[in-house]
Amino acid sequence: MDRIQEQITTLDLSVIAAYFGLIILIGIYVSRRTKTGDDLFLAGRTLGWGAIGFSLFASNISSSTLIGLTGSAYTTGIAPSAYEWLAGVPLLIMAFIFAPIFLKSKITTTPEYLDKRYSRRVRLYFSGLTIFFTIVVDCAGGLYAGGLVLNTFFPGLQLWQSAVAIGLFAGLYTAAGGLKAVVFTDVLQAVVLIGGSAILAYVMFAELDFSFQAIRDAVENENHLSMVLPLENETLPWPGLFFGVALLGFWYWVTNQYIVQRVLGAKSLPDAQWGAILGGMLKILPLFIMVFPGAMAAALLPDIEQADRVFPIMITELLPAGLTGLVLAGLIAAIMSSVDSTLNSSSTLVVTDFITKPEKELDPDTQRSYGTVATLVFMVLAIAWAPLIQFAGGLWDYLQQMFSVLVPPLVVLFMMGALSRFGTEKAGFWTLIFGHSIGAILFCLGNAGVMGLFGMDPVWPIHFTINVAIMTVASLVFYLLVSAVTEGRDLDDEVIWNREKSLEDAAWGRAWYADIRYQGVVLAGSMLAILILFW
Repeated sequence: MDRIQEQITTLDLSVIAAYFGLIILIGIYVSRRTKTGDDLFLAGRTLGWGAIGFSLFASNISSSTLIGLTGSAYTTGIAPSAYEWLAGVPLLIMAFIFAPIFLKSKITTTPEYLDKRYSRRVRLYFSGLTIFFTIVVDCAGGLYAGGLVLNTFFPGLQLWQSAVAIGLFAGLYTAAGGLKAVVFTDVLQAVVLIGGSAILAYVMFAELDFSFQAIRDAVENENHLSMVLPLENETLPWPGLFFGVALLGFWYWVTNQYIVQRVLGAKSLPDAQWGAILGGMLKILPLFIMVFPGAMAAALLPDIEQADRVFPIMITELLPAGLTGLVLAGLIAAIMSSVDSTLNSSSTLVVTDFITKPEKELDPDTQRSYGTVATLVFMVLAIAWAPLIQFAGGLWDYLQQMFSVLVPPLVVLFMMGALSRFGTEKAGFWTLIFGHSIGAILFCLGNAGVMGLFGMDPVWPIHFTINVAIMTVASLVFYLLVSAVTEGRDLDDEVIWNREKSLEDAAWGRAWYADIRYQGVVLAGSMLAILILFW
């Protein structure tokens, strides 16, 4: 710990201070132009494709991602990076299927789509779950992980102090400027994050004479640089890679308001689609600028005992003064980008899904006021909960894996709802109840901690990524059976996917490089190349 502290120079602190100063200026600038609820929640629907793509990337990369990716690559290998680069699969689905539906139906939240397609009770069920997981897991978890990271660099800083500082800073500019402030700061944060991480990766690769073989020689595990791992592997078995990772990503990139809000704020369908594709391309970068440095650290810094200290030691020992501050600023940027996004999306859900009623629309000024208050309330709740996570022990890991319970029925509802008129309202609602109930039971049966409370061993020892695929199939079968025996209702054309309309704005009549079909092929080809190269 001391050697990390000694490497933080005055120049590094100056770089970090300059970064914070720029964030404050952006927040002030945007807040003066935020007048209505639409401005606060969807940036006035004025976001261009570049801002959308970079914001998708930045809001997704958290401090726990940076620490976790590098630490995992150091100890177990690069396979967990699949959660990053395979994000391109659900983002392709977003670009080709859901962006056209979401924008043409002019929804403000993803649960609102479920209202249009199924019913209000389905909407409120999903919205409530999303708010809970976003604040308790994503936002508070981001503050907790950020506090741990900052404590590594500044040992005198207490966890609660970090949570308060980060939460207040991100919460205040989010409450004032809304989504536009979030996106503008996200773009800056993405540039800093990519730039700093790329410099670190280059410095480390140069130390190894740009040789992958040097990395392989430094590790004992023959699968360290492999993506496809044996079935018995506890990190990511191959069925989970091929069938589970993309399904987990579907929740995150297609249905989660915290991420999708950027797409909903697009100024046009082409901007939404191009932004989603750009986000998918940017998600390939972490493999090379965050994951491989962790693997390279196994050769350059072989004596690190704790995985969560790999990233801090890498940047303090291998980078010169100034650049250390830049990368540390990127790390802080990752923390704030996740926090501000979760706060803004949760306030959007509360105001749009719960406070606003079908029979009584709120005026724009009132929406903005409610949204600001909701953001501040969620900020306080997240700050209060974050320090308590350290006492939860294994419970926190359980909450993270509970996402595998949340996802399967949502995949079915959104995909079947968009692609077919066959599904009924009752099928949508009861599939949520069925999928989440059975998923929770299987989660408990397969969890050693939960079963240990009853003096029993796990009886469902299936990796959660495989379990996601199994439960998605089970939820689909249930959905189809209930739909077959219940009556549907008349649906507007805007909630059902139409192939021609999904491409008419972003493909036809444009240069080949602006055609989303070619862009999609490039993204899919890039993911396939990674899989083949690191099989």
